[in-house]
Amino acid sequence: MPPWTAADIPSQRGRTAVVTGTGGLGLEDALALARAGARVIIAGRSPARGAIAVNQIRQSVPGAKVDFEALDLARLDSIAAFGKRLRACVEGLDLLINNAGVMTPPARQLTADGFELQFGTNHLGHFALTAELLPLLRAASQPRVVTLSSIAARSGAINFDDLQSERGYLPMAAYAQSKLACLMFALELQRRCDAAGWGIQSIAAHPGVARTDLLPNGAGARSIQGMARRYLWFLFQPAAQGALPTLYAATSPQAQGGAYYGPNRLSETRGYPAVAKAPPPALDIGSAARLWTASERLTGVSFPMGRSQDASLGAIRATSPA
Repeated sequence: MPPWTAADIPSQRGRTAVVTGTGGLGLEDALALARAGARVIIAGRSPARGAIAVNQIRQSVPGAKVDFEALDLARLDSIAAFGKRLRACVEGLDLLINNAGVMTPPARQLTADGFELQFGTNHLGHFALTAELLPLLRAASQPRVVTLSSIAARSGAINFDDLQSERGYLPMAAYAQSKLACLMFALELQRRCDAAGWGIQSIAAHPGVARTDLLPNGAGARSIQGMARRYLWFLFQPAAQGALPTLYAATSPQAQGGAYYGPNRLSETRGYPAVAKAPPPALDIGSAARLWTASERLTGVSFPMGRSQDASLGAIRATSPA
């Protein structure tokens, strides 16, 4: 079978997508979806960078239906406000790509709500965003939620006794925890969608090692990571290539709910979309349920389920491999 590329994206006309993040992978996702005919809403913290992204897409795709909306994933009030605005102007949401992220700031930082920045932005922010947009997703036909993880999740561990890295902060360990949490969230969301009958496909993806500004923006341009990104650029695949697993998860008729996709070569660091290998902790459904409960408590949002749905979820857990 030939490799799957952006040329294989089926028509997205009549579909509405939200992509978090204004550059790198998010920009490539938005560009490809706009080119396929989707209405795309780029959601990010910086209006200036958002305007640049929108202009780039409109120049590349004349007549593109693309707009920017302000969203700061490090602020729960911003997430709630974004959800309220979107619910007022959109009847249904076909696709949500939880892409934006923060990577390895050298010193521990906090979100506006007091969460460790990486865990709070990468996982809790997207958890709350998905809950805010759930009514719109449920109103759409064949909706999908694609959540970005990372190969760093392989070394991740959920420290339930210190989710906010208060006892000790190691930049990469905190990042790996946040990206493992993203993967666990995607898989648990599919279980809950199945139990509740919401008709939503929740899929996880990772880009391998891609050439974006995530490293220098987080660790700093003069950090080891930032210098590697600058001088060892040839080790990183282009952002457009790194975006392919996400785009496959978002648009391919063959993509499966509850699956995980990444590049197919060199230990999933580069290549074309294929099924990725989830690290064992991501498949622990007991930990996933515990993380979900903690995330609801921390963010104050919930994904409402009735008693019959809770019973159905319990049955799914009982028959699912740990």
